[in-house]
Amino acid sequence: MSTPKRLPYHTLSPEAYRGLGATKLALERSSLGKELIELAWLRMSQINGCAFCLEMHAKALRAGGMQDAKLDSLAGWRVGEHYTARERAALAWTESLTHVDRTHAPDEDYGPLTEHFSDAEISDLTFAIALMSAFNRLAIGMRQ
Repeated sequence: MSTPKRLPYHTLSPEAYRGLGATKLALERSSLGKELIELAWLRMSQINGCAFCLEMHAKALRAGGMQDAKLDSLAGWRVGEHYTARERAALAWTESLTHVDRTHAPDEDYGPLTEHFSDAEISDLTFAIALMSAFNRLAIGMRQ
């Protein structure tokens, strides 16, 4: 049995792909900062098993000066010593929404966000998580 060829979604659906790109550009201007967004995206990509995204986000974080120890311990951020309270709140929300089928985004994951982020930043973070969810599914589903 041969493996079916996967489709080049970015060229077959260019308008939709440009829309995702426009969202990414808007998020890059967010007061969240690129490092926090990339950290959330890397964690989500770890959970989803997107090899392409894992490499891309780790590379971006290293280029931005993030220490290897922090990157290397990301999967264990809950017990690691390298993460600020703000990063922990963002990572908990990232995991909660990545596993929304099980968590249903509980108040215990949402509440800490209000201590560390403005309303607009919570919205931006939630958009960032939704966007990476889409990119992970496209990359994994179409083997890009």
